[in-house]
Amino acid sequence: MSVGGIELSVSFSSRVLTDNLFTEARYRFKTTAAFAPLIEDDRVAMELEVHGRTVLRDEFAPPVPTSKWEPDREYTFTRRVYIPAFIDEFSEDFRGTASAVLRVGLVFPPGAAPRSGLAVQERRLTFVPASDTPVMVYLSGWYPPEGEPSDPGASWRWTGKEARVAIDNPGRDALLVIRGEGGPAEAGSRKAAVSVDGRALEEFMIGPEVFERRYSIGRVWLGARKDFVLAITVDRTFVPAKTVPGSKDGRELGLRISLLYFR
Repeated sequence: MSVGGIELSVSFSSRVLTDNLFTEARYRFKTTAAFAPLIEDDRVAMELEVHGRTVLRDEFAPPVPTSKWEPDREYTFTRRVYIPAFIDEFSEDFRGTASAVLRVGLVFPPGAAPRSGLAVQERRLTFVPASDTPVMVYLSGWYPPEGEPSDPGASWRWTGKEARVAIDNPGRDALLVIRGEGGPAEAGSRKAAVSVDGRALEEFMIGPEVFERRYSIGRVWLGARKDFVLAITVDRTFVPAKTVPGSKDGRELGLRISLLYFR
């Protein structure tokens, strides 16, 4: 689609789109001779809407700031995005596939003067259910799920010092993704460790910033076992009521996990 001297196309690395999927979104912005240079550094925004409900929003600054874009140039980059589970296979309205509206464009930075003619793409995508997602059973070390009332898509679970989850062995190579954060700045810098059936995958430092760790788990590495236990530990916990001013939360907390993905 071409708007205001910008042509925009978006494609995905996955041949078949499903829910509960990590995939690469490839953005291709092409400026034409009619492109009018932008003064501010706009951000790219992508939204996925299902039945009027936004299930995914990814907003970010492109690698080349838009204020530096020139006519007759092409700006291509990729972003790994997570499409959450949103298909209800047991709904009486389900007919084997689900439809979602994809919207992608440039959004104004805070304080910028409103203007028109920026690139926008809107199209309908077809999704099929994720039929090969291994079952996860949360074992010890997890607090109940929490969420943000104003954002239905935001949810997380706090861990204690060690959190364990049993995962079905898919019998194939799979991707493990753990996304979370260490908590407020008052919790300080700490060390986290990830292991599978007692075999260490990685140790890394955590702080208040969001982290995302990805691991390729090979079929041979898992062997013939029916399932395996993933453990996420921290070297020390914190109690918000003792460290965060004004907090009455007396729980002993480790990490705030917003996504645990294995497929």
